[in-house]
Amino acid sequence: MHEIRLTLPWPPSVNHYWRNFRGRMVIGAKGRAYRHAVIASVIEQGIPRNRISCRLAVSIDAYPPDNRRRDIDNINKALLDAIVAAEVIEDDGLIDALSIIRFDAEKDGRVEVRIQEYAKVV
Repeated sequence: MHEIRLTLPWPPSVNHYWRNFRGRMVIGAKGRAYRHAVIASVIEQGIPRNRISCRLAVSIDAYPPDNRRRDIDNINKALLDAIVAAEVIEDDGLIDALSIIRFDAEKDGRVEVRIQEYAKVV
């Protein structure tokens, strides 16, 4: 498997991803809109939608939309779920290594994602 590179919109935080609906936690409107935006972006970038099913290493370069204080790990859920929904990978449970680096803020924000097969070091 070769490395896959994605440029995606800034994801909603976990606080805006889930909503309580009739006593159940469901993906809220911002989460659903983000999934649709990622699917469109994956198609536009010509990324194969072949549901990669090997063990994975994922690296994320995060460019927040502003300089507000935020927890960097708050973007993972919406981002990784959207990549699964876009059929790039089969399941985010296949990720064995995950890294995130925060960079300076950019207007509207974005994330650069690199996905590759995970090679365990023994």
